[in-house]
Amino acid sequence: MRKLALFTGAFSLGIFLAQYLLPVDWLLPMGAAAFVLACGRLVLRNHWGRRALLAGVGLALAFGWNWLYIRQVQAPLEALADTEQSVTMTLCDYAVKTDYGAKVTVKLEGLPGKAVYYGSEALLSASPGQRVTDTVHLKNAAHIRDEDVTAFTSKGVFLLAYQRGEVTLDAGTSGAPRWWPTRVGHAMREEIAALFDGDTAAFLTAILTGDKSGLSERAAADLSEAGLYHILAVSGMHCGFLLTLVVLLTGRHRRKLVAGVMLILLVFYALLTGGSPSVVRACVMLVLLLAAPLFDRESDGPTSLLTALFLILLWNPFAAASISLQLSFAAMAGILWLTPKLYNLLMGDKKHDKVFHFTVASFSATMGALVFTVPLSAYYFGTLVLIAPLSNLLCLWAASGVFLLGLLAVLAGFLWMPLGMLLAVVPRLLAGYILAAARLLAKIPYHAVYFSNPYLKYWLAFAYLLFLAAYLMKPKARRKYAVAALAAVLTLAVTVRLGAMRYSAGLEAVMLDVGQGQCVLLASGGEYALVDCGSGSSWYDAGEVAAHQLKTMGCTELDYMILSHYDKDHISGVTGLLARMDVAEVLVTEGADDEVVRAAVLETAAAHGAEVRTVTEEITLELGKARLRVFPPVGDGNDNERSLAVLASLGEEDLLLTGDLDRAAERALLAAWDLPDIEYLTAGHHGAKTSTSEELLDALKPEMVCISVGSNSYGHPARETLRRLGERGCAVCRTDLHGNIHLSLN
Repeated sequence: MRKLALFTGAFSLGIFLAQYLLPVDWLLPMGAAAFVLACGRLVLRNHWGRRALLAGVGLALAFGWNWLYIRQVQAPLEALADTEQSVTMTLCDYAVKTDYGAKVTVKLEGLPGKAVYYGSEALLSASPGQRVTDTVHLKNAAHIRDEDVTAFTSKGVFLLAYQRGEVTLDAGTSGAPRWWPTRVGHAMREEIAALFDGDTAAFLTAILTGDKSGLSERAAADLSEAGLYHILAVSGMHCGFLLTLVVLLTGRHRRKLVAGVMLILLVFYALLTGGSPSVVRACVMLVLLLAAPLFDRESDGPTSLLTALFLILLWNPFAAASISLQLSFAAMAGILWLTPKLYNLLMGDKKHDKVFHFTVASFSATMGALVFTVPLSAYYFGTLVLIAPLSNLLCLWAASGVFLLGLLAVLAGFLWMPLGMLLAVVPRLLAGYILAAARLLAKIPYHAVYFSNPYLKYWLAFAYLLFLAAYLMKPKARRKYAVAALAAVLTLAVTVRLGAMRYSAGLEAVMLDVGQGQCVLLASGGEYALVDCGSGSSWYDAGEVAAHQLKTMGCTELDYMILSHYDKDHISGVTGLLARMDVAEVLVTEGADDEVVRAAVLETAAAHGAEVRTVTEEITLELGKARLRVFPPVGDGNDNERSLAVLASLGEEDLLLTGDLDRAAERALLAAWDLPDIEYLTAGHHGAKTSTSEELLDALKPEMVCISVGSNSYGHPARETLRRLGERGCAVCRTDLHGNIHLSLN
């Protein structure tokens, strides 16, 4: 079995090297070199020669396969980018609603790979397997601005198709067996909606089918903050629940029957849940675990893990960039390597009761999963959840009950709804318990720390080195790990304190990097205000970014949130922020181009207990030692021209934020209010040429201009704006170039 692990491990390493480090032109030469070196090892007539041969062939195959996949799959699809084509597409799933219609993953007829098709709401009534014919505009999915393009390519999607013609739908192969798992998953979602409601229904849908889209922002934030969001990622835990159910129904000692049933069930379940890397990994590992005794072979965890990785990367080498894949395999690697060691260390030689065994097993499994996933979570999500071991101890047992009893309730509901409603009582209570526990745990001070604190990355490296040193030290006594843990806790407390002390001036202003949007944090004397909270890109969650920054600074409640206007790139993160942090008061402008959007913002704020104040005249707010003047709209046009403006002042230093005001509105602002010379200015409308005018610059004479901007197709910041700033000697800082911009006013 370990020979297979050596080959599959080398192949997987080669794919990761090809995806992250090696240029495409290097792949074939590197593959040839690896193969030649491997063959050279044939002269060694021992196990080292065989190992070198297996590893070299694995690497050579990986480089060659990655090159071939790019040539035969990616290149033909991307060659069609920026063209209009009349195409026939087969729907691979049910469509989901978007702001402008619907979208669905499709297979393009006559071409490899997949695409995402954006069309009208008529797609919502279509079924997987149906064929769509349409004239579409094609875009390269790997060149989408300000988005996580790996979310497409890691799933084998290399084109985005936008409807341009009249859609024609036909039955296609919608009744074929290949679509049965997808149809069953859809039917299960509908049955869950009939049996449950609200976040309970969304939680059941996620844990049974992997579809997390229905979960409210509050519930998703609570689960994430409490370190429980992994419960919803269909993985080995869920497959283990299925195995438990099959064993209960078939009997513990019928190995062949259990293996046969599980093989069919796991393949069906993987297809039903969308075939994510985590569920494929779990299914492959469980199949090998069940099959090994039938062939008189020992089950080997590392071999199973690497075989699963090999199969996923063989299907699509670009899956190496999938965050889900990296987290899933890292967690399982930690469980295989660390969990048994930690369990034996904590159990010692003494006898213990069942409660102690359960506690130690849960803690060991959680720490094993965290050991390799913490650096990935820090890199991708900027979060370290300290309370995760306690959260898992309190809630994982309930998750098994939700899955097993919820599945039984859904199956019973198909047969007879009253029986389904009766069986749904317990999983409803258990799901409610998990959600309530997550909410309480997420409110505990310092339940998590955030990498908005730049010192935290150094602490994390120190903590890993600390435990590595303890592991390598002799003798192998438990107290050395206790000393390491104590040192890690004490240094973490110092690190958190240092992060908060960075913001100790009279007035701190942080322009957060949220891509193409704006989110400016103001803090003074332990009081906090946020001016705008939005991003035009789905890759940035402005609410989460703002909440992490605020908590790093020691904020537990936001005193003021000021929304200059209702464009998405200024308000898209409001719901996410309110889900993570209490806000005392929200200040808004009176009118909006889209009253539905305005009503949604006001309704969300009120639902979270925030007082809403409409700004129709100048409002002065005291913020610690500083003062904020909020100016009402001075323009008469669209939302941009009716933006609120905010002047933050401390002593002789001032910062002016003008939202998306254009040149005419800036002139009106100067005419309406007596504004001082200022030190700092945020460029209007992300540096658009129609804002930050000569009149405004000459009147206020800013020393520094900060531009909140991300990758965009509008040309922001405009050359004309940058030229005006340069001619007046203004220093320029940009979030797309410099990240977060931190200003200290004294």
